Amino acid sequence: MSMFNSPNPETYDLLMARRSVKARDMAGPGPDDKDIKKIVSAACRVPDHGKLAPWRYIVLKGGERETLGRLISEALIMEGQAKEKTADKMAGYATQGPVLVVAVYSPSDKKAIPEWEQQLSMGAVCQNMLIAATALGYASQWLTGWAAFSPTVRQGLKMTSNERIAGLMFFGNHDGDKPLSERERPDTDSKIIWGFPHTG
Repeated sequence: MSMFNSPNPETYDLLMARRSVKARDMAGPGPDDKDIKKIVSAACRVPDHGKLAPWRYIVLKGGERETLGRLISEALIMEGQAKEKTADKMAGYATQGPVLVVAVYSPSDKKAIPEWEQQLSMGAVCQNMLIAATALGYASQWLTGWAAFSPTVRQGLKMTSNERIAGLMFFGNHDGDKPLSERERPDTDSKIIWGFPHTG
């Protein structure tokens, strides 16, 4: 059994190799319930000031994704964001990947913890889900888009007025017929200031 804080080069290599796979390029079957629970369990290990757990998860598979797709399509029309033809195409948004987990930001006012810190915790939740999925051998992508900000979609998902969709988290298997290309990453040195910043 490894000691806490013992070196683990394999984990660092995984972080450096992690990348998103477009949901539309995923193949089935994706993670089963057991592995989804593992992914969510890893998500719940994030820093959480005040132990508020300001997040929850809606797992959608099979036809349940189609139900969300129809909701998105109807919401586009109801909110005047698209005509019927365009809205019909968006009905397929939720079925791009085999498994979809809606990561819901659910802030709490039980303790005097700034909401900004709760939002940071929520972002860490979504990142941990991607890392856990990668570690388990699955493809993943974190999306938002118009649907994540639609009040009609949030209402249809039985979310409270203060809850928000932080991520539409797609999981599946990589389709080997669709090659992956590495995107350009920021230059590390350009993002680091060594020492206390001084003016002049």
